[in-house]
Amino acid sequence: MASISSLGVGSGVLTSDLVDQLVQAERAPTENRLTQKTEQTKALISAYGTLRSAVTELRLPMRQLSAPDNLKAFSASSSNDSIGVSVDSTKASRGTYSVEVTSLAGAQALASRDVFADRDATSVGQGTLTLKVGDKTTNLTIDNSNDTLQGLANAINDADAGVSAGVIDTGNGFQLVLSADETGTANAVSISVSGDTGGTDTDNQGLSRFAFNSAMEAESGLKETIAATDAVMQINGVEVTRSNNNFENVIDGLTFEISEVGTSTIRVEQDFGAVADRVQGFVDKFNALQATIDNLAGFNAEAGVGSLLTGDSTVRGIQNQLRQILTRVVPGLEGSSVRSLADVGVTTDFETGGLQFDRAKFEEQLKSNPDDVTALFAEQGRTTDSQVEFVRSGLNTEPGTYGVSITQAATQGNLVAGTALSAGITIDGTNDALTFQVNGETSVSITLSQQTYASAQDLVDEIQSQLNSNNALNAAGASLKAELDGSGRLSFTSAKYGSDSAVTLTSADDAAAFGLDSTTATEGLNVAGSIGGRTAEGDGQVLFLGNGNGGASGLQVRVLGDETGSRGSITFVEGVAERTVDLITRFVGAGGGIESRTESLNRDLEQIQESQARLEERIASFRERLVSQFTAADSLISQLNSTQDFVSQQLAALAPQNNRQNN
Repeated sequence: MASISSLGVGSGVLTSDLVDQLVQAERAPTENRLTQKTEQTKALISAYGTLRSAVTELRLPMRQLSAPDNLKAFSASSSNDSIGVSVDSTKASRGTYSVEVTSLAGAQALASRDVFADRDATSVGQGTLTLKVGDKTTNLTIDNSNDTLQGLANAINDADAGVSAGVIDTGNGFQLVLSADETGTANAVSISVSGDTGGTDTDNQGLSRFAFNSAMEAESGLKETIAATDAVMQINGVEVTRSNNNFENVIDGLTFEISEVGTSTIRVEQDFGAVADRVQGFVDKFNALQATIDNLAGFNAEAGVGSLLTGDSTVRGIQNQLRQILTRVVPGLEGSSVRSLADVGVTTDFETGGLQFDRAKFEEQLKSNPDDVTALFAEQGRTTDSQVEFVRSGLNTEPGTYGVSITQAATQGNLVAGTALSAGITIDGTNDALTFQVNGETSVSITLSQQTYASAQDLVDEIQSQLNSNNALNAAGASLKAELDGSGRLSFTSAKYGSDSAVTLTSADDAAAFGLDSTTATEGLNVAGSIGGRTAEGDGQVLFLGNGNGGASGLQVRVLGDETGSRGSITFVEGVAERTVDLITRFVGAGGGIESRTESLNRDLEQIQESQARLEERIASFRERLVSQFTAADSLISQLNSTQDFVSQQLAALAPQNNRQNN
């Protein structure tokens, strides 16, 4: 077969240019249709992406308004800059407090009584140095490798024991100085020595020169140069103590940061403007969404021209369902002072389809009817029993009223001593340590102050003080209450409720001194009962229903107290913001209207690409046929031309001969 470049040689007509023109004529209608369809599909995908972004933008302000705490914003002020106050507006409540700071927290500092001639050569003694800081105990080995004043300081610093060491050149010699890393009496340092090679462990010779016991300071090798102190403040006359100068959640939602001794008046007021700002944010995002919809799906009546998504069912669905939520009376609020958004100043501009916000009207309603405004926006559970609290709902919880019945109240884990606690107990190095396991996961070690306690209650108060400042408990967010029961026995109760609540004694230097040589431990119980007539599950004090339990599915309540039987009812109200968040999630989430439409358009693009590939295959085949046909025709024409030339030559040769014969 002749190549495409040789086409037309025989005929001068059936050229490669003619093939290209015929191929392009065959390709053009389908290619133009596919190109137009591709551009339109991509434009629709882009439009849905823009719509999705605008819808998603509305979710954030509505999610903020769907949380009840965000509708109770508070601000706090202090009359004294040295007594700073910050507020968690979701937890605080209105109030005025008189605060007096009487003491700042300070870290303990110690110094060696002996002065050493040098820091790097003279032996200080060898043995084991045991440092106790709070509930942390660290053992240090002092041997030939670190048996100097500087070596001892380095060993302490490398041990991360909660205390730092240094060597001071006094001008008359060198002294070891120590300071606790953390402030407060709970972080005071206690140091003991064992295996002292320079004498006994307590004779202040050799390594025992660096022992320290606050109860016997005069006899210790180290002296206290700065006493550990707690921060102490009185709030409305009630004394509060902390190990540092940061008082968190002494009052719900308030944190105090103190820098000087002094007094202050703290005022906590509801910040209506902050809540109004959140509502304004929702209105702005809704209007931005409406503007996006107008741009994508609007219709110019004068020009008679629509937009890319004009008449689109997905857009209509979004508009109609949002409008239904934002203009309706919220179920459950029919008889309330606030029933719909219009009652709090959020109204529809019927010309633009956007929202208008009367800020003054909103703030007045929030001030006058805070519970109803909260229920208007957020989810709310209204209980008839003051000791039954709404916790949360589930995705399938339906507005309505549901009865609550309790068959078993939640209880706390408890540990009780076998015998009564005696008065006049002396705490010394033989019985000052107790270790508990709390809630099955937190090991709590406390060291009691060494002294004689005149009454059993005095000792209980010391135990409670050590528990309150225990780092392990505080880090776990747990607490343990120590008290005497009706028989005078020492009792420990976990603050946690439920089957995970438990207290056990794991070690004690002298358990019998506390009556703890025999104990009775009782694990906590979960609450049990029903909601809406359906058997519910319990987790501590929280009673909840799983899915598949009718309209109350997903509902959770916290049941306080120990009463069983009927505990009234809970009315669940689902506010505008909560329903809007759920609606938006359905639209933009997996399987939602926007995603489904986008996936369909992407499938259309794939089909267009497949059609484009088939077109290329068909055109390639068409070109091959043309080339083959043109080549054959050109060859035939070439042959005919050759025959014509031969005949012409023969005829031309015969002409002279005929002329001679005729002559």
